[in-house]
Amino acid sequence: MRERLSTQTTCWDHPKMAELYQSLADLNNVRFSAYRTAMKLRRLQKALCLDLLSMPAACEIFDQHGLKQNEQLLDISQLVTCLTSLYQRLEQNHSHLVNVPLCVDMCLNWLLNVYDTGRTGKIRSLSFKTGIISLCKAHLEDKYRFLFRQVASATGFCDQRRLGLLLHDSIQIPRQLGEVASFGGSNIEPSVRSCFQFVRFVRVEKKIVGCATSFDREAFP
Repeated sequence: MRERLSTQTTCWDHPKMAELYQSLADLNNVRFSAYRTAMKLRRLQKALCLDLLSMPAACEIFDQHGLKQNEQLLDISQLVTCLTSLYQRLEQNHSHLVNVPLCVDMCLNWLLNVYDTGRTGKIRSLSFKTGIISLCKAHLEDKYRFLFRQVASATGFCDQRRLGLLLHDSIQIPRQLGEVASFGGSNIEPSVRSCFQFVRFVRVEKKIVGCATSFDREAFP
């Protein structure tokens, strides 16, 4: 990884990352895709020590480094700076678990493999935040809310283009794990269209949706 940092390229894996990928491949024998993907994500999360990272702590790091613009491109040095701050924060409470240089190298390696398939040495700010938040320690609904806020307007609305950006970055994680086929493939356009078709349906058929919601409350109090 030192060569990668000095040359600003993304051409090879850290030896520990290569070991991790081999251990992830060993999970391919798990039959059901949902379980298999969950096991891979958990192993990846723990290997990167992101199971120790709370969402508030992650958000503080994002704010500290001014990661406000989704389209902002972060180069290798900027990514290393952000990740170093993040892991130094974790080291304060988990010094026996967090090796800062190794964690930085491993997490950088993973982020580039997921979001820099073109080998440019840069990823978008949104991609960085999506990767970190997806693997941090937080409730799933809280992660959904955070990620939606990243692409929503100041009034809380999200258009098809912005939702597409979020779904594109999100699907890259199972893609890199070899599990994208289990989640509808890499083409996110049908998912975006389905989402907005459902929103239009809800607006038109408010009475039906309200009835269904009432039934759900009665059936599952």
